[in-house]
Amino acid sequence: MRFLDEISVSGKRVLMRVDYNVPLKGDVIVDDNRIKQSLPTLQLALDQGASLVLCSHLGRPKGEPVPEFSLKPVAKHLSTLLGREVLMAPDCIGPEVLAMAQSLESGQVLLLENLRFHAGETKNDPDFSQALAALAEVYVNDAFGASHRAHASVVGVTEFMDVCCGGLLLKKEWQYLGQALKDPARPFVAIIGGAKVSSKLGILRALMDKVDSMIVGGAMANTFRKAQGFEVGTSLVEDDLLEDAMNIMVEARQKGVKFYLPVDFILGDNPKGGIASGVRTYQDIPAGEMILDTGPASHTLFSEVIRDAQTVIWNGPLGAFENPAFAQGSINLCRVVAAISGLTILGGGDTNVIVEQLKLADKFSFISTGGGSFLEFLEGKELPAFVALEKKS
Repeated sequence: MRFLDEISVSGKRVLMRVDYNVPLKGDVIVDDNRIKQSLPTLQLALDQGASLVLCSHLGRPKGEPVPEFSLKPVAKHLSTLLGREVLMAPDCIGPEVLAMAQSLESGQVLLLENLRFHAGETKNDPDFSQALAALAEVYVNDAFGASHRAHASVVGVTEFMDVCCGGLLLKKEWQYLGQALKDPARPFVAIIGGAKVSSKLGILRALMDKVDSMIVGGAMANTFRKAQGFEVGTSLVEDDLLEDAMNIMVEARQKGVKFYLPVDFILGDNPKGGIASGVRTYQDIPAGEMILDTGPASHTLFSEVIRDAQTVIWNGPLGAFENPAFAQGSINLCRVVAAISGLTILGGGDTNVIVEQLKLADKFSFISTGGGSFLEFLEGKELPAFVALEKKS
């Protein structure tokens, strides 16, 4: 795979796929991490005298224009970050957009409207792909977060452009995640949280052959404790995956992987409740209560596992962290991981939010911009966007 720092785009018009799928409240960007992560790639191309046509999706408009998913707030914010005007296109394809792209001068930036306002994007439609390709001479994919989807802007467009490469952010993801899996410094600890075992089965199994220790938290830990025969009250649990959970624990034991679950929990009536109702050990959960966070004994246990680690991969919170009453487990974990001297890699939207809230981003070796891409890469799956770029190298 080629990357932008290996080719010249001097005087060229560049179509760059970025991941500006950022959280909005009205027209205010809540977290601009993904936009900031793209700036080195944009600046490298601009410094060479290229003009940029940026494309991204935002939300799930399902193939039709939806005003609240417009990228206009992103164009305004990006103008501030770049210190130069970012023009906003009325659409992502069509005669008017083509004319705007072709009139760009060196150093100018045009942001296309939401790709997913057209059904052709998610369908990887050849006509839509060709229309995107007509906007520029060089294609750069810097959207790791969208690289696990076989969509037009990450796969189909490469069929209609001669020069295609990855951006600096894509290269960074490739190098850090690849390094962590290929030759990790040890001890190697994986921390997997979140709500559902079903969404993490692949990564749990894939990492089983690579890590020394595995910590499982969040609501998915409930399924593992129930598989062991313990009461979990009214907590979120996946009864159809009890056997899978047990098999994972058996496999860990057979492979010599140390497998850790929370040993105590903070309980409540529901995730949106104002206060916690108490702390109980995993053997003593009342039938009418809900597990909503990990407790202090779990924090002590996990800290002991993590503190000497030389490689840590973390995906997913340990509780219903959106509610401050049930955020302490995730906050404690974040601080512990941030304090170690080894390689620390984290990914997933919820995980990133925790780090940003605590202002600890600079304490981690690498924060992936991918959610699904992050998980699939760690599972060892081929990402469609990577395959597409490799074909053009």
